Amino acid sequence: MNILAIESSCDDTAAAVVKDGRTVLSNCVSSQIEMHAVYGGVVPEIASRKHIEAVSALADRAVREAGLAKTDLDAVAVTYAPGLIGAVLVGVNFAKGAAMALGLPLVPVHHVRGHIAANYITHPGLEPPFVCLCVSGGTTAIVDVKSYTKMSVLGGTRDDAAGECFDKVARVLGIGYPGGGPMDRLAHGGDDSKYDLPIAHVSGAELDMSFSGLKTASLNLIHNSEQKGEALDLPAFAASFGRAVSDSLIPRVMAAARRTGYGKIAVAGGVAANSRIRSDLQTACVQSGDKLFLPELNYCGDNAAMIGCQGFYELQAGHTAGWDLNAYATRDIALG
Repeated sequence: MNILAIESSCDDTAAAVVKDGRTVLSNCVSSQIEMHAVYGGVVPEIASRKHIEAVSALADRAVREAGLAKTDLDAVAVTYAPGLIGAVLVGVNFAKGAAMALGLPLVPVHHVRGHIAANYITHPGLEPPFVCLCVSGGTTAIVDVKSYTKMSVLGGTRDDAAGECFDKVARVLGIGYPGGGPMDRLAHGGDDSKYDLPIAHVSGAELDMSFSGLKTASLNLIHNSEQKGEALDLPAFAASFGRAVSDSLIPRVMAAARRTGYGKIAVAGGVAANSRIRSDLQTACVQSGDKLFLPELNYCGDNAAMIGCQGFYELQAGHTAGWDLNAYATRDIALG
C-alpha cells in the first residue's frame, strides 16, 4: 500500500511516499530555516505562505522520486494537529484536494504520533507496546504506546517544551536557530558541572516535568554575565544546560518504563537528535535492561515519511476523514 503523506505543522513543508508503513520510497523537505532565522524564531504568517508556495510541487516531486504514478497511490495522509494553525491548514486543504481528485481515502495523522512512528522506519522490528519519550520544540511528553493507534500520555511538561528552551537560550546567546543543533555542538568538550542549573520536580506527579525555571535561570545567568562584563564559559554552559535537560527527562522515562514493564523505550522528536540525551538514555537502558530504540537523525525533525508511516496504521484501523476535516492547533494524542 502506497501512501502519499503531507506535513506542514511548522516551518518545514514535507511530502513523502511510504509503502506498507515501513518502507520510505521518497522523503522530500522544503526548509524555511534561513528565512525564519532572521527573526530568531518561526513567523507563523510567513510559514503559512511559504507552505502554499511549496506544497504542490513538493508532492509531485515525492511521487516522481518514488518511481510511481499518481494512480499507484492508495491513500493520502496528512498532519491535521497539532501545530501552527495556519501552517497545518495549508497541508490539510492540499491533502483534501489531492485525495478528492485521486479518489483516495484521506487519513488524518496526529503530528506527535507521526514522530513516534519514525522509529518504525529505523527499526522495522519494533512493535507496540512500548514507552516513548517525545521531545521537540512544541512537545515534551512520555507516551504509553499501547498499540499502533491507542496511546496515552503518562507524563509531560507543565509549561515550556524542552526544545523551546534550547531555541530560546540559543537565540539569546546568538549562536543560531533552531537552537538544538548549535547548543549540542557547543557543549562538546564542555564541563557540564561548572554551572548549577535547576531541575524542577512536580509534587505529586513523578512523571511530569517543568522547564520554565531552567529557561529563566539560564537567561538570567547569561544576562548577569553580560552586565558584569564577565566572560561566560560557553561550552561549559551549553554542557551544563544539556545535562539539566537530560537529568529532567531520563529519570522520568525510566520510571515510566518500570511502571509499564514493557522492556522497550523509544525516543521521538527533534530533541531526540541531542547527543547528550541519546548517550544518557543508552547508559540508563544498559543499566535497566530495557531495549532502546532511537530514530535516525534525519527522521528526528519534522518530515512526511513519519506521517506516511503512522498513516498506514491509522488507515488499517479505519481512521479516515471526510472532506470536512479541520486543522487543530492543539489535540490530545489519545484522540489521534
